[in-house]
Amino acid sequence: MKLDVLDATVVGDSRTIAAIATPVGQGALAIVRVSGPQVQRLAGMLLDPVPTSARQAVHCIVRDASGDEIDDAVATLYIGPHSFTGEDLLEISTHGGLVVPTAVLAATIAAGARMAEPGEFTRRAVLNGKMDLLQAEAVGDLIDARSSAAHRLALRQLDGGLSRRLDALRERLLSLEALLAYDIDFPEEDDGPIPRDRIIQVAEELQHALRVLLATSEQGTLVHEGALVVLAGAPNVGKSSLFNALLGEARAIVTDVPGTTRDAIEAVLDLPGWPLRLVDTAGLRDTTDIVERMGVETSSRYLGRAAVVLACMDSLESAVALADLRDRTNAAIITVATKGELVSESVKTQADIVVSAHTGEGLSTLLEIVETRLASDRGMPTLDAPILTRARHQVAVATASDEVERFLKAWREDELPASVAATHIRSAADALTELIGGIYVDDVLDVVFRSFCVGK
Repeated sequence: MKLDVLDATVVGDSRTIAAIATPVGQGALAIVRVSGPQVQRLAGMLLDPVPTSARQAVHCIVRDASGDEIDDAVATLYIGPHSFTGEDLLEISTHGGLVVPTAVLAATIAAGARMAEPGEFTRRAVLNGKMDLLQAEAVGDLIDARSSAAHRLALRQLDGGLSRRLDALRERLLSLEALLAYDIDFPEEDDGPIPRDRIIQVAEELQHALRVLLATSEQGTLVHEGALVVLAGAPNVGKSSLFNALLGEARAIVTDVPGTTRDAIEAVLDLPGWPLRLVDTAGLRDTTDIVERMGVETSSRYLGRAAVVLACMDSLESAVALADLRDRTNAAIITVATKGELVSESVKTQADIVVSAHTGEGLSTLLEIVETRLASDRGMPTLDAPILTRARHQVAVATASDEVERFLKAWREDELPASVAATHIRSAADALTELIGGIYVDDVLDVVFRSFCVGK
């Protein structure tokens, strides 16, 4: 029996959307997700039998518009507002691979849905009040997490920890604004005007709280991306061998030919404290080879951003070659004598630690030293406390802090009328409101969801 196609009369964001919510490729299962006002009608057209009860998995056959069988699947219906998006939502669990989920998606599109944009399911969840913008970003961070620390931090933010902290600060700003409004509107009340020192005290407490939160942004970036640990040194001193040994797998090509590493190679090492973003760089030397020189320039750029540098050497000559390393970086430098089973005692005395990629000697100790240096310079990550993880967070909190600072200056010096000075407090509160998502600006939403995958 040929099925009718939905009348696609719904336009704009209210149209029913569909996408494959799992990565394309070989696998046992895939999920096609559909959300919007036409979900139940669409399910009736494509599924046999049709799910009628919410949150119950139903074994069914998926058919296309011609009635031909596409797959033997399992479908689950969620009735809005009790769904991820806040709308009616259907998840069809199909067999994996490329053809089957693509065919199911094509059938939903042919039936009247449209292809979802990247992050559109989560965007609808925000617009329908199922989560705020910070929690939506946490969804993206959870998907992109490359370490247990980043995973834990994303879960904390998804739970609303940062949102609650910012909302509390926003409420305190609004309370300060209310004090100022009272002083402006009711100056002749029996209690008299509110003492200026009380206003200053409240504003200073808010300023301190905002600065404390702003100070977490560096830590948030390090947890999210990993603390940058750069392996540097002359060519052929064992950097790539050490890189592979620390990761426990062959990620960099190891040869006896100087200049093999022509570009930086990155990998994340998940440690209990800081996640480490290890980078194996090109050997530092003067060269006439254009490609190798570009690799050396890349190495210099990484050194300029590093949190820790592992300065590798295997001879007195390579130790001397590290002398100009301090001019390339402000990071903590740990000198490492690689090839511990081969280097001389004189080389070992030049190093902070001796390691061997071949035998494993000193590798765990080296990682302990790196963590100790990071803890000394950056402190240990406080993953159970709210932390700013994105540039958008940092900009908004910095804006709020600057506005409170401007208010304090104007208030202390009595250089502006109270009604004008109070606008700084309102601007500070608005910055936090926009950050959480109380003010929806299309450009802000676009920034948040730009990096999301289709189907999420």
